[in-house]
Amino acid sequence: MTEGRFTIKNATIINEGRRYQASVSINDGRIAEIKCQPHSEDCNDELVFDATGMFLLPGVIDGHVHMREPGLTHKATMESETRAAARGGVTTVFDMPNVVPQTTTLKLLQERYALAEHRCHANYGFYLGATNDNIEEIKQLDATICPGVKLFMGSSTGGMLVDKEASLRQIFRSSPSLVMTHCEDTARINANMAEIKKQYGEDPDIRFHPIIRDHEACYQSTELAVRLAKEEGARLHVAHITTAQELELFEPNDDCVTAEVCVPHLVFTDKDYETLGTRIKCNPAIKTTVDRDALRKALTDGRIRTISTDHAPHLLSEKEGGCLKAMSGIPMVQFSLPLMLGLTTDGVLSIERLVELMCHNPAHLYGIKKRGFIREGYWADLTLVRQKSWKVTKDCIESRCGWSPLEERSLNWQVEKTWVNGNLAWDGVSVSQQPQGQRVYFDS
Repeated sequence: MTEGRFTIKNATIINEGRRYQASVSINDGRIAEIKCQPHSEDCNDELVFDATGMFLLPGVIDGHVHMREPGLTHKATMESETRAAARGGVTTVFDMPNVVPQTTTLKLLQERYALAEHRCHANYGFYLGATNDNIEEIKQLDATICPGVKLFMGSSTGGMLVDKEASLRQIFRSSPSLVMTHCEDTARINANMAEIKKQYGEDPDIRFHPIIRDHEACYQSTELAVRLAKEEGARLHVAHITTAQELELFEPNDDCVTAEVCVPHLVFTDKDYETLGTRIKCNPAIKTTVDRDALRKALTDGRIRTISTDHAPHLLSEKEGGCLKAMSGIPMVQFSLPLMLGLTTDGVLSIERLVELMCHNPAHLYGIKKRGFIREGYWADLTLVRQKSWKVTKDCIESRCGWSPLEERSLNWQVEKTWVNGNLAWDGVSVSQQPQGQRVYFDS
């Protein structure tokens, strides 16, 4: 159910490289009109939101999240994680296949879509997972119903690791959709782990995480993915780039071989393990300040195509231990937009470029229909933000896991409101009780 007709007046719109004052009228879930002249107070709109002094952005599209449902709902659900997304200005999420059971067949893919119906506060899509033996499922995939095929080329458990070149070539050659890869060389990681365990025991301290999952493990796997994708003519999107060296493998503005960077690798460095410990343990590992700064630079030179989160909630009890025992993953979707807006304040990138990386480029990359832009006729997926200092506290966290590595950290941008399909999903105080997210469809 939509809000009917309403207007967001006097907003500073950031869209398609421009910044301008306008009012946006929404009707039946879509953007009906964008007016650059002053808003008329005697209009017939049922509801008017005054956005004076605020920025109106397209809703963020996060192409890399883990909602943990089905099978892992003790730590997250579709409802709880999309509630977190909506509060953070994220209006569309694409969920990974490593749930229980893993989404590696077309039947299971359709079952996940059925499960999500009427339960998500943000729009949603689900990846099909690749394995060593599901090539026939991949070949039969309808590219209009799925954002892509997720391929774990390393660092995977539960039967989703695909690291034989013949199998990789077949997947790249046969996929009718974009292939998103997790690139780490498992053999190197295992060798590094064995060596560190000899010196420091069975569960080495978290400070060794980026040494075990080191630069070379990432580079070797990413180089292989890029080479095979080019040889087989695949569309490749490499997830969560973490090293300066990997960036050398990507050409600016290449539409066939693209790279994603995730928020934790833009915000944290290996120095933060000392204070945050396993709360920032993720795969691939957060690395050096040099790597973080190189990733930040690549945001503006065309080598990074999208910013996502790899939002991956775990219970704090599951984060106990060191490199071996503590689970890898960080809950981040609620705070990605304020954090990235903070980088605009710091001069790392412009707010216009941020909107390209978090809204426009994902819409282009995945072929999302009628989303990702503030255009007449498009779905009214919108977020209203402003500069305002606030502190992240435990009681504001929407994710079921109930914690964040950002607790007690002050942020200087705040999400004021979020609309999903023309519905006010986050009003600045609470998330709507009624989920209004829709299934996303794609251009083939």
